[in-house]
Amino acid sequence: MSTWQEIIARPMRALHLGSIRNRILLLAVLATLVPALATTCVSYERNRDSLSDQLDQALRSASSEAARETALWLTERLDDLRAAASSYLVTENLGRLQGREGNQALGRLRDYLNSVRERFPDHEALLVIDAGGRVAASSSGRVGSVRLPPDGLNVLRRGDAVVGEAVWDATLSKATIVLAVPIREADGRFLGVLTAKINLHAVADTLQRLSPAPPGDLALVTDQGRLVIRSRVSSAELMRTRLPDTTTRALYDREGQTVVYRRPDGQAVIGTLRRVPQLRWAAVAELPRAEAARQLGQLRNGAVWTIAALLVGIALMVYVLGLVIVRPLERLTAAAAKVASGDLSVDLPVGGTGEVGYLTHVFNTLVARLRERESQAELERLSVTDALTGLYNRRYLMGTLATEAQRSRRLRRPFSVLLADADHFKQYNDTQGHPAGDAALVKIADILRKQTRAVDCVARYGGEEFLVVLLETTVATAVLVAERIRARVAAEAFEGGRMTMSIGVAECPAHGDTPESLIASADAALYKAKDGGRDRVVAAGGKPEREKERRRPKGEA
Repeated sequence: MSTWQEIIARPMRALHLGSIRNRILLLAVLATLVPALATTCVSYERNRDSLSDQLDQALRSASSEAARETALWLTERLDDLRAAASSYLVTENLGRLQGREGNQALGRLRDYLNSVRERFPDHEALLVIDAGGRVAASSSGRVGSVRLPPDGLNVLRRGDAVVGEAVWDATLSKATIVLAVPIREADGRFLGVLTAKINLHAVADTLQRLSPAPPGDLALVTDQGRLVIRSRVSSAELMRTRLPDTTTRALYDREGQTVVYRRPDGQAVIGTLRRVPQLRWAAVAELPRAEAARQLGQLRNGAVWTIAALLVGIALMVYVLGLVIVRPLERLTAAAAKVASGDLSVDLPVGGTGEVGYLTHVFNTLVARLRERESQAELERLSVTDALTGLYNRRYLMGTLATEAQRSRRLRRPFSVLLADADHFKQYNDTQGHPAGDAALVKIADILRKQTRAVDCVARYGGEEFLVVLLETTVATAVLVAERIRARVAAEAFEGGRMTMSIGVAECPAHGDTPESLIASADAALYKAKDGGRDRVVAAGGKPEREKERRRPKGEA
């Protein structure tokens, strides 16, 4: 050993650093004391820069999120308006206004516009403008100030949307904006314009939600510096307020960066701007400079007190950590070695609280779950599946149907069910034997799985009957799926020969809005398919999908 190593080793032995507790003590002292002393030497400018970065990040995040949410709000409103404009009720009735059925067409248009307005609370009024620029129909809202921007009609002949300027509607006492989309025939021919006056209440709520903590603020401004709305203010006076041109240019030229300026009310602030896509607007997040200075003082004082507290409590803290952590860690190490070797009978006593005690508890739970996982997984699978086919069982099916029926009523979205029955299965079972009948049911179940989507629910309803729940599917599409299943089963080679299926189709809520009524409708359709000669698909209230008779093997009824 060299001289310098001996010089270092002598005090190390005196400190008894061979134990884990003492090593933790030394590490904690070095890891805490050195950074603490270094922190006290950091200058005031360094602290100010650190806080400035945090404030800048907070302002950038608020302005970026507000710009994104505003753009998303606009996109959603335009999508809703396009969907309404593409309805056949608009295109057909708009073309009939000048004919003999003009009054009826006008009434249907007004009813449709009112129904759209009821679905979207922020739509104050809707207008249908014909290709000549005349108002053809309007909703029951206040429509006096709903006007297209200049040259808006010509723009919509070539484009797909026009976004007007934000204005203060004195009648509504609200900030509003006019959106317009073209109405076109299926061949693209321009018929007119669907225009909506939409209040900015949802945008104001978004700004208030995303605004920095008081006294911070969040606002929308135009590219000309005119204020549109603030997170805590919405008024006609506000919309007449403009930022100075120099401030507006500085904010736009340094988009995403912090700019120091004075607001129109004279208050000195720091702010960050982000443009809103699809709009000539931008989101500006602001914070008073006085608040930034106050936070800086708090940061400096907090650092000093934190260092003092660390220096006083470090010795006691490390000693307790040694007692609490070291011993349980030794037990955990030995137990982990047993688990790694395959011994799952380990059960450690939870002798402490806090992170180490929680870690011991989690370790015991993990070992217990490893023992129970395989058996529990099997029990869960058996509770919801059919033992023979592996499909969902009737209990799971009825729960799914009840859930989807509630969802359909809430969201007004249809779904369909297929009730399928293997034709002459009893005869097949009697002649070929039960093992062959079970094999046929398994093969049919596999076909049903492959011909449906992963999101659909395929279940064995009972015996040779199967029920399929097709999510967000109309009866017309469900019939196509059922026909594909029927054809696939008919083309499949079974051990006892050819097998066919009869399928009844029903849609919720058209043919029933409860599981029982929906299954009853599908069952009635299934019996029509049976009475019509089997091997066919019948929709509830409809005719058989296949009227053509097919040859069947001798002895088949």
